[in-house]
Amino acid sequence: MADRGRDPEAVEREIERTREELARNIDELADRLNPKHMAQRGTERLKEEAGIVAQAMGSLVRPAEGEDGEPGQLDQRVVLAGVGAAVALTALVLWRRSRKRRR
Repeated sequence: MADRGRDPEAVEREIERTREELARNIDELADRLNPKHMAQRGTERLKEEAGIVAQAMGSLVRPAEGEDGEPGQLDQRVVLAGVGAAVALTALVLWRRSRKRRR
């Protein structure tokens, strides 16, 4: 039921605030969905991720200070850790497949 005791001016002010809020929300959505702005955000995100990957690869390739090895060579510990992770993942996948077949 409608509240008949409300001040008409208060209702008008509330309606105006709601309209302004809706207008802001629509503008924000239009900006977010603008293909040009979406492409710019995607490009920025890719650049950031590429920088992170480049940093990680740089730390894998360069030997740490005081360690033997030529710059540009992969650290053997990193290679062994990667191989170990790949073997463990393969074993897990094969184990799960064999469990599914038994059912």
